[in-house]
Amino acid sequence: MEQRPLVSIIVPVYNTATYLGRCLDSLLAQTYDPIEVILVNDGSTDGGGEICDRYAMNDKRVLAVHQKNSGPMAACRYGVNISKGAFLCFVDSDDWIDKEMISAMAAELRHHVNEVICGNMITERAKGVFYERHCLAPGVYEGMRHGEIFRNILGNENRLIILSRCVKLISRELITGNLDCCDDGLSMGEDAMLVLAALFDSQRIVIMADAYYYHYYYNPKSLVHAYRADLYRQIKSLHQNFRYVMLRKIKQNKLVISAQEAESQCEKEHLFMLMLALKNEARGNRKGSEYRKNVLEMCRIEGTRERTRKYPLVVSGGGNRILYWVLKYPGFMTAFVLRAAARMFYAGR
Repeated sequence: MEQRPLVSIIVPVYNTATYLGRCLDSLLAQTYDPIEVILVNDGSTDGGGEICDRYAMNDKRVLAVHQKNSGPMAACRYGVNISKGAFLCFVDSDDWIDKEMISAMAAELRHHVNEVICGNMITERAKGVFYERHCLAPGVYEGMRHGEIFRNILGNENRLIILSRCVKLISRELITGNLDCCDDGLSMGEDAMLVLAALFDSQRIVIMADAYYYHYYYNPKSLVHAYRADLYRQIKSLHQNFRYVMLRKIKQNKLVISAQEAESQCEKEHLFMLMLALKNEARGNRKGSEYRKNVLEMCRIEGTRERTRKYPLVVSGGGNRILYWVLKYPGFMTAFVLRAAARMFYAGR
C-alpha cells in the first residue's frame, strides 16, 4: 500500500482565543494521517499563545511557534518555512473544518505533478449559513484545459477560483517557489498573489463538487469586515501586485495569454476592487463630508472614469450596478444615492 504523504496544516494565530480551541480540535480530529499542525502565534495578546503551547504539549502532531506581530502573511511564511509536508493546507484560527476534509481532498491528488485541490466553504453568519463555491465548474483541469483557465482568471464579478489560501490542498513547491510574491504590507487580500502565482505554476487543478468541509466564521467586528479607512490604499497596492504576478508569469512562459490580455484582466479586477472600496465607504464611513470626498477621489483620479470606458464590466444585482454607476458617473448626487442604497443592499454584509 502506497504511503500517504504528510500534509502540513498551517494556522496563523492572532487574538482569536475565543475560537481557537474549536479550530484546533477540528484539525486534530482529521481522519487523514499523517498530518502536522503548525501554529504560528503572531504576537497575540489575548492568551492565544498559551493555548497554542498547551495543544503542542498534549499532541506530538502540533508545533507551536511565536513571533512578534507581523501580519497574517508573515505568519504563514514562517509556518511554510518550518513545515515538512509534501502538501500544504492553511486554516484561519477562527474557522474550523470537518473531520473528513483532508482525507477527501487528498483522495483527489495524483502526486506526480504540481497540483492544487480546491474545496468549497460554508460561511457561518448570524443570519444563517451560506454555501460558497468557485465559479469554475467542478472537474479536473490539466493540459490545454488547465491553460484556458487563465484567459479569465481575474476581472470578473465573481472569481473563477476563490483566491483565499484556505479551502485548498497545495503542492509544497507551488508555495515555496512563490513566497517572494507575498506582500507583508497588505492586510486585505494578502494571500491572493501567492495563491494566484501557485495556480499559474500548477500543472493540475481540481475543483471539487459539493465539498463543503471548511467553515468560515463571519465575524462582523473583525478587521476584515469592519470599516477600513485604509482600504483604498490597500486596493491600489493589490492592483500593482496582481500586475506584477501576471507579467512575471508571462515572462516565465507560464501563461497562455498575452501581456495585453493580462493588463485587461488586471484593470477590470481593479475596477471591481474599487467597487468594494466604494461599498466600504458607503456602509461604514459615518462622516458625511469625508465620505463624499473619499468617494469622489476614488472615482475621479488616476483615470478611473477612463478605465470604465476602456474596460467595461459585466455586473449583475442591484447593489453592484449602483456601485458601477457611481464609478462611471461620480458626483455629489451619485454619492448621495450610493449612501442611501447602502442601507438596502449592504447592511450586514
